[in-house]
Amino acid sequence: MSESNYNPAEIEAKWQEIWEEQGLYRQEIDKSKPKHYALTMLPYPSGDLHIGHWYAMTPSDARARFMRMKGYNVLFPMGFDAFGLPAENAAIKRNIHPAKWTKANIERMRGQLRSMGTMFDWEREAVTCDPSYYKWTQWFFKKLMEQGLAYRKHAAVDFCPNCNTTLAREQVWGEDRHCERCGTPVIKKHLEQWFFRTTAYAEELLDFSGIDWPERVKVMQTNWIGRSEGANVVFETAEGGHEIKVFTTRPDTLWGATFMVLAPEHPLVGAVTTAEQEEAVAAYQAAAERMSSIDRESADREKTGVFTGGYAINPVNGEQIPIWIADYVLMDYGFGAIMAVPAHDERDFAFAQKYDLDIVEVIRGSNRTDEDGPLAEAYTEKEEGVLINSGQFSGIAVKGAVSKVTAWLAEQGKGEQSINYRLRDWLISRQRYWGSPIPIVYCDEHGAVPVPDDELPVMLPEDVAFMPTGESPLKSHEGFLNTTCPVCGAAATRETDTMDTFMCSSWYQYRYLSPDYDEGPFDPEEGAYWLPVDQYTGGIEHATMHLIYTRFFTKAMRDMGLVTDDEPMKALFNQGMVLGEDNEKMSKSRGNVIAPDDLVQEFGADTVRAYIMFFAKWELGGPWNYDGIKGPQRFLRDVWSLATADYAPEGEDEEATANLRRKTHQVIAKVTDDLERFAFNTAVAALMELRNALVEAERAANVSVGAWEEGIEMMLHLLAPIAPYISEELWSQRGHETSIHEQAWPTWDEEIAKEDTITLVVQVNGKVRAKIEVAADVSNADAEAAALSDPAIVERLAGKEPRKVIVVPGRLVNIVA
Repeated sequence: MSESNYNPAEIEAKWQEIWEEQGLYRQEIDKSKPKHYALTMLPYPSGDLHIGHWYAMTPSDARARFMRMKGYNVLFPMGFDAFGLPAENAAIKRNIHPAKWTKANIERMRGQLRSMGTMFDWEREAVTCDPSYYKWTQWFFKKLMEQGLAYRKHAAVDFCPNCNTTLAREQVWGEDRHCERCGTPVIKKHLEQWFFRTTAYAEELLDFSGIDWPERVKVMQTNWIGRSEGANVVFETAEGGHEIKVFTTRPDTLWGATFMVLAPEHPLVGAVTTAEQEEAVAAYQAAAERMSSIDRESADREKTGVFTGGYAINPVNGEQIPIWIADYVLMDYGFGAIMAVPAHDERDFAFAQKYDLDIVEVIRGSNRTDEDGPLAEAYTEKEEGVLINSGQFSGIAVKGAVSKVTAWLAEQGKGEQSINYRLRDWLISRQRYWGSPIPIVYCDEHGAVPVPDDELPVMLPEDVAFMPTGESPLKSHEGFLNTTCPVCGAAATRETDTMDTFMCSSWYQYRYLSPDYDEGPFDPEEGAYWLPVDQYTGGIEHATMHLIYTRFFTKAMRDMGLVTDDEPMKALFNQGMVLGEDNEKMSKSRGNVIAPDDLVQEFGADTVRAYIMFFAKWELGGPWNYDGIKGPQRFLRDVWSLATADYAPEGEDEEATANLRRKTHQVIAKVTDDLERFAFNTAVAALMELRNALVEAERAANVSVGAWEEGIEMMLHLLAPIAPYISEELWSQRGHETSIHEQAWPTWDEEIAKEDTITLVVQVNGKVRAKIEVAADVSNADAEAAALSDPAIVERLAGKEPRKVIVVPGRLVNIVA
């Protein structure tokens, strides 16, 4: 075989240009074909593609190409999630405007994405920082506001006292929670913030019927939304009679509530704190402000708290119980207050033991009696046991007690049935410059007024002065800040917060349909044909943010009458992650980052694509191995040599010809099934098997020309989605005038693919003693006879008749001696 004229760099540049000129991947509505909208998560324009981008995108591209060859009209677009913090940081650190930095990065990344050999339809590109895009981001904000889904309220934010600015979650680093820009420890501050009412769809977001999403994502979202059934119960403070409402999933344990815990931020903390406890409470509140919600809720962190000096009245028995504050109670869950039942809650039990608080048993398990003494640990069973020390409910079974106690609380006016969610409304305000302006102006008379549609987009001014103060330059840009009220024409000021970048990525799949359309966020005709997305691919790290936000967005759009679908994507597949050769996550600090441009220069894009799809299961990922890429490199060189060989058989062997045709059709079936299932690694492995069979046939020169040609042409068809450049070049060299990527996906003949013989395992008393070759369609009787006549089995049985023979067709014969 000869591979001397295989030049990946030359071939790949050639076909990039030809495909662009031909408009090969420009997709239009074609109702004669079934549609397939394939989508992979869009990148942030950081300036360079890393191997993680290749790992996410090239298998997605292979799947899209496969669907196209199967006869689908495939849309596979690409764009850039271009607003966000990195560009703003670059502006400060590099003294370059975020727009200039972002646009330069996009230009570079476009070229890199084209070098991948992807079938992206670049005429549908959407860039989220382009005014033609964020005009509709702002329009959506207004529509959500009209629907009662956007509102403004005071909320706690992380604040850097040195930069004098609030920080987004990703701007706070480290266990000590310091400002990413200047290193100063952050504090909490309350500001007016804009929210989207994601909780309005909490129940619907728990319904995954009709979508093919990974179970892991469903579980993560279900836990994130955190639906809890229980009761709202009202306690009163002993002094002042202030009402403190709590949500509990166990109202049946109310008689065991021996203390109450408020979040440090609870508005009644000041009212219930006594003079003697003021100093300790204030110090604890200050410490809690320094912590993140994640740290405060951590299950393995020791629970701490401070007694306020105040007491509450337990509504079911009238007993006074002490009121504490503790950082593990958060204001954004329930009502920021809990009733503590240490006998039947592990966290409360540990807290009560630490601070020597009463523990009253109100549920008795079947394995305990009065003589057993105090509980050694909390008893948390919900289905087993009876209530004790619980007034009129003492003696009833725990199972079913919740509903009975809840009904009684409602009758007494002391509580009500309730459903609570862990999901919080989406805080979308960002106190930074590089984001979509929120289309609101503030008028002294009319308050917050939306900007009229005909004045959208509210343009982000580019003539801003970036100073290392950390504050958004919009606050000091008079041309942007000062405006007039759309209602009365009086002087007004613009909102200087910009929107969370997740807002941009929540609806980008719709803008891809018609990025130049200016009568709405997308062309309804395009939407009616392409929507919803049929296959979405991306990382599971987005399960509880982006993937919840985009589902929320689609449901809101449905209720606005913009779409008819309940879900944005029918199917979802999560790829894994490429690790460094040291088996660690890639990072510049570790020095283990793989630069794909260097690999393309050395090996060619097809080889990089083939290795990415071969070296690991796509959903798992794994460590990069530089030496491993040489296997796919040899494979493609062999394919080149085989496809360009002047095959001339010295003779035709029927068996050899049948064997090659069998392998060809088996590989067609295998690769088809693998690509359906995103099993790219085994698809490449199967193609390597076909390569081996063709190499053997060429060396022997004993298969028919027809079988040889079929093997070569099928190899190129099957390889086309994985290695598009070499497949196209070899297809062209073989005299075909139309692109291989426009050919129909090959089918296989079951009869040709069927094996003539199979191997059966023969066991004696469950132990493997022989393997026998039999006809593929062997009967059970013939399989038994062949097994019993095998020399090794004859010797093992030593003339004795077997007690029983069990035949598992196609697999084994088990002899019970």
